[in-house]
Amino acid sequence: MFLLQVVIVVLLVLAAVAAVVLQAARDAVQQGRRESVVAAESFANAPGTAQALRGPDPSAVLQPRAEQARKRAGVDFVVVTDTRGVRYTYPYPAEIGKKFVGDIDSALRGRTVVEQAGGPPLPAGKGTAVQAVVPVTDPRGTVVGAVSAGITVRNVARLWIPQVPIAFGTGAVALLLAGMGTTLASRRLLRQTRGLTPAELAGMYEHHDAVLHAVREGVLISDAEGCLVLANDEAARLLGLAADAQGRHVGELGLPERLTRLLASPEEVTDQVCLVGDRLLAVNKRPTFPRDGRGGSVLTLRDTTELAAVSGRAEAARERLRLLYEAGTEIGTTLDVERTARELAEVAVPRFADLVTVDLLDAVLRGWEPTAEGWRHLRRAAIGGDRRMVPVYPLGEVIHFSTATPQMRTLQKGRGVLEADLREARGWQEQDPERARKSLEGGLRSLLTVPLRARGVPLGVANFYRTKDSPVFEPDDLSFAEELATRAAVAIDNARRFAREHAMAVTLQRSLLPRGQPEQEALDVAWRYLPAEAGVGGDWFDVIPLPGARVALVMGDVVGRGLRAAATMGRLRTAVHNFAALDLPVDEVLGNLDELVVRMDNEEGDGADGHEGEGVSGATCLYAIYDPVTGTCTVARAGHPDPVVVRPDGTVDCPGVPPSAPLGLCGHPFETAELRLPEGSQLVLYTNGLVEDRTRDIDVGLERLRVALGGAGGRAPEETCRAVIDALKPAHRGDDIALLAARTRLIPPSRVAEWEVPPDPAVVPSVRARCRRRLREWGLEEIAFTTELILSELVTNAIRYGSAPIGVRLLCGQSLICEVSDGSSTSPRLRRAATTDEGGRGLFLVARLAQRWGTRYTTRGKVIWAEQTLHDGAPAVPAHTPADVLLEQFGDPGM
Repeated sequence: MFLLQVVIVVLLVLAAVAAVVLQAARDAVQQGRRESVVAAESFANAPGTAQALRGPDPSAVLQPRAEQARKRAGVDFVVVTDTRGVRYTYPYPAEIGKKFVGDIDSALRGRTVVEQAGGPPLPAGKGTAVQAVVPVTDPRGTVVGAVSAGITVRNVARLWIPQVPIAFGTGAVALLLAGMGTTLASRRLLRQTRGLTPAELAGMYEHHDAVLHAVREGVLISDAEGCLVLANDEAARLLGLAADAQGRHVGELGLPERLTRLLASPEEVTDQVCLVGDRLLAVNKRPTFPRDGRGGSVLTLRDTTELAAVSGRAEAARERLRLLYEAGTEIGTTLDVERTARELAEVAVPRFADLVTVDLLDAVLRGWEPTAEGWRHLRRAAIGGDRRMVPVYPLGEVIHFSTATPQMRTLQKGRGVLEADLREARGWQEQDPERARKSLEGGLRSLLTVPLRARGVPLGVANFYRTKDSPVFEPDDLSFAEELATRAAVAIDNARRFAREHAMAVTLQRSLLPRGQPEQEALDVAWRYLPAEAGVGGDWFDVIPLPGARVALVMGDVVGRGLRAAATMGRLRTAVHNFAALDLPVDEVLGNLDELVVRMDNEEGDGADGHEGEGVSGATCLYAIYDPVTGTCTVARAGHPDPVVVRPDGTVDCPGVPPSAPLGLCGHPFETAELRLPEGSQLVLYTNGLVEDRTRDIDVGLERLRVALGGAGGRAPEETCRAVIDALKPAHRGDDIALLAARTRLIPPSRVAEWEVPPDPAVVPSVRARCRRRLREWGLEEIAFTTELILSELVTNAIRYGSAPIGVRLLCGQSLICEVSDGSSTSPRLRRAATTDEGGRGLFLVARLAQRWGTRYTTRGKVIWAEQTLHDGAPAVPAHTPADVLLEQFGDPGM
């Protein structure tokens, strides 16, 4: 507004100045015309002017007079010309004698002319001159010349310039007064509007109007005289006000007397209930202007009749939502089917039902996929509430529902069934009439049965009962029960699928683990395997007999859970068996396993089977070979925990096997350690699940393991495993636990024969003789011939094809082992000799006469061994005698 006033004042000032200038210019021109005429006529009629024009030198006479007259008259020039228009006078003498600029012809004809014309420079400056041209006549009336007097337009401006400050001053005063007025008005307006802008005021009015007429609360505003100023739509509806009620006195509105008194009274009212028709209205009254006392009041009306009903529904809905929330947190806390069913029953009692039973298909409880054929075979899985008040089916009982029962109908329809009054539910009573009669006598009145479905597959039914002390179920309760059952069904199905997969994984893993102890005499072995509760892992162990009465012990752990980890464990265990069959050193076995894990990672992580990036992700392994002849154990570990050794005297220590990187990193060497174990020592191998979990650090677990093994020098391995598991088994297993305890034995020196053989074929008979004597000492004369034949062939091959040094070793235990070593790494090969061949039948005879034979490589060459089984220290009775065997070979077409 102030800016608008400034613009208006400025425009008025400019208009005033323009008017003054135009008026002054016009006045100046008129005045210049008059002054010019007067000055010109006065000089033209002055005595001596005509005579001077007739004189010989008019300029000399007239120039001083003209300048004197110009200055006195206040004009800018007085010019005297002859009849030809030649100037005799001019303010600047240099212009005398030049042609006059203007209309002189009219003057020569005796007329006075006033005109605007330009000309030479003047003392007043440049500009257009307003000049009068007057004729000069002699006494006879003859025009003898002309006089021109004038004033310049620029010089005329001095007449209006003094008026401009007056105009601007007047405008400034007006502008100042307008600004003061605007400021005062703005301040008052700001106080009245409390600093709100016009847009905010308009928005506030619109919002106020919208809220006032949309709110579900009646509003009446009256002034100090008691006249109705405003009534919103809700107030008009609640009170039945007429359309012309606004502006009338409250006593004329036809309201109930009590409400009229409240409106007319100046007192404040808080939540006072008034009866208006069939409505109970809660009335609140406050003054409109409580601070300045101007009078008027605001009355609000709230329909408590509807509010009570809405509050009841809101409270019921709030309770249902709270119950659903608690069901989401309390149902499905474990992956156990029966536990989940019990949680459903516990959540619903007593806030929704007085008694709840959950019946599941028998296949669901077993972890199988439910089928339509098993719908009638439901097993009672959970009961919630006081089961003593009504005779319900006990837990674990199989219930065969008929097709007319609500339970079977809800399974077939896939939606809940409401039996508001069980006294009229014929199908429910016909299922078991005696039990139904006792239940009704116990107070059972209402039933809601809903299906438990997940992925469109029925799992069972949930039955919600209410007694006569509770209100019967209504249709609204049915939707809530279905929602509750849906949440529980998802948790039950998850538990069922987990139970199935867990059972499959455990079955697979147990099938891949050793089922019995292999025949060997180097170690007394016992083990324990405990799968994790949340899913099996990849822990495995093995005891593998090796040639030379040695035994390999394996303990490993595959990263991951479930069937993939179990299958990977099986592949690694098979690979270890294959590597052990080659009789490789422990570090080479781990190196080959490392390469295998890398290949498995590459194969399973390339996404070819739709599981991109799901590789093995590594494994740990400990591999040890125990030799009962020397009592040494060679150990290497790839990321696996250090083994524990229990000495015969009961002392416990960790041998400190050098740690190496886990399997799957490829390229890292594996360090080995050689342990000397006295007879009766125990070597304890385990996985990290035994000593480490979420609540226990591995150092604490190792210390507890040492304590559990303390004083176990005289225990059997079975007792050791039992003591360790009892001491360290966690309450909830988050990882698999594998434990293996092996007590060492030594083959007595008396049961070992060893000597060196010169590389000369002539010494073979002496070797057979020494073998015969040793077998006689061991009481094995019955297999002497066979053993001599095997040993003779092996020594002959070593002398002929091998290199020095050549050695022979006989081991007598549960089997008789013949070993021939030499310094060559060339491996013998079994082949069938042709009929005309003179040789090539030695290894064939060895293979036919021995139960097993093979080759293993050492750092100094190789060892060819052959094993003959003994039963309880006595030789096994062969199917044929050695002589018969030889004769049969010669009858073979291949020989």
